[in-house]
Amino acid sequence: MLRIHFTSSDLENVRVARGPDPLWEIVCSLCRLQTREGAIAFDPWRRTVSGLVRRDRAAQGVAAALRSLVPRAAYFPDFLTPPVEHGLHDLQEGIDRVLVTPRRRLRHELTLLTASSGRPWAGAELARGDVTALTALGGNLRTYHQQFIAPLWDRIGAATLADLALRTRALMEGGTRTLLNSLRPMAVWEPPVLTVDYPVERDLHLQGRGLLLVPSYFCWRRPITLADGQLRPVLIYPVDKTPSKPADSTGSLARMLGPTRAALLYEAAVLTCPTTSELADATGVSLPSASQQLAVLRDGGLIASRRDGKRALHTVTPLGRRLLDGF
Repeated sequence: MLRIHFTSSDLENVRVARGPDPLWEIVCSLCRLQTREGAIAFDPWRRTVSGLVRRDRAAQGVAAALRSLVPRAAYFPDFLTPPVEHGLHDLQEGIDRVLVTPRRRLRHELTLLTASSGRPWAGAELARGDVTALTALGGNLRTYHQQFIAPLWDRIGAATLADLALRTRALMEGGTRTLLNSLRPMAVWEPPVLTVDYPVERDLHLQGRGLLLVPSYFCWRRPITLADGQLRPVLIYPVDKTPSKPADSTGSLARMLGPTRAALLYEAAVLTCPTTSELADATGVSLPSASQQLAVLRDGGLIASRRDGKRALHTVTPLGRRLLDGF
């Protein structure tokens, strides 16, 4: 069990990252490759990766090297997921920060990894900050992301965008406490402690540093955090991965050109995670009509919907935003 202890100052400094972190997606996906967890969500991706690894020896080497740094165990090095300064960074910025990790920290974290899981790839070279080994690590992270993560990035973006709209709405409706309560059932807020199901017993005292919440597609079931409690506090939490129906450019998208659906799509983009009734009011159509037209948008892959109690909340997908930008 992980218990995160807040002070009043911490409650004033809870933030939500503006999108998924590429390095955390790499780390979490490496964990998914080594288990059969989340069969519905991840098995198609695992089969794709397995096929690529069988066909491409270079991809096989990259996957093997990174799996040794993120084994199926309770510990992996924190330096692989450097802190996010502004709530979001791109892949190259993250890799650059990995490569400037101080040698003392490299040595310490790789020693912990070796003690818990055996010999990692280039462990001795990485531990002493060898330039060649660090450059190779950066290349492995970049290649892994390009081949295994990037093809899913639109789907990852749609899932995290829908989740962020839900968290933003919770924050607007009830402040930080409602935001933390919105993490149920994967985390339980009982002031002043947020309790998370965790493989080890641990207490994390924020001590005025606040907490950054980072949505993740490849995180599964329970949130995770950094092993070192002295680092900037972060909580990576899983988003809903219910697949949306792929867009059909000859069917649903063609039907999208009607004025009612265009208005609904626009209002869904402007409002913060609106309900069906809010969209009906904003566009001046009846509730049944709004529900029917939103179903067409959803079938076309232009919005994502999720239940929140008795309400249905809607967000525009990256595809829908690109369509709006085109107009």
